Amino acid sequence: MKKKIAFICVHNSCRSQMAEALGRHLRGDEFDFYSAGTETKPQINQDAVRLMKELYGIDMEPAQYSKTVDKIPKPDIAISMGCDVGCPFIGKAFDDDWGLPDPTGKSDAIFIAVIRQIEERIRNL
Repeated sequence: MKKKIAFICVHNSCRSQMAEALGRHLRGDEFDFYSAGTETKPQINQDAVRLMKELYGIDMEPAQYSKTVDKIPKPDIAISMGCDVGCPFIGKAFDDDWGLPDPTGKSDAIFIAVIRQIEERIRNL
């Protein structure tokens, strides 16, 4: 059975969504990937959606949406995307904190730098 890996952010609308999509794209045959937050947003960050399409051909919108931790299976591995906005408590300690800055509202170059860091860390899981 594949291990379940969850990427956790407060709003589950940007970094964690990109990590879920990249995880499925790059290593979905090895792991089951999820993302969640402690709060939700009405839609995934549209810059994230646009750049994931441009860089990887991944359309996050049909299958992914902002959801809370209680809406996903209990993960074997829980990864915090970065505590610059305060780490949520998910009922267990995080296995890792990737400490990524939130690119929301920033330039494409900053967004792409964060995406590339996520890609590298997923490849190294």
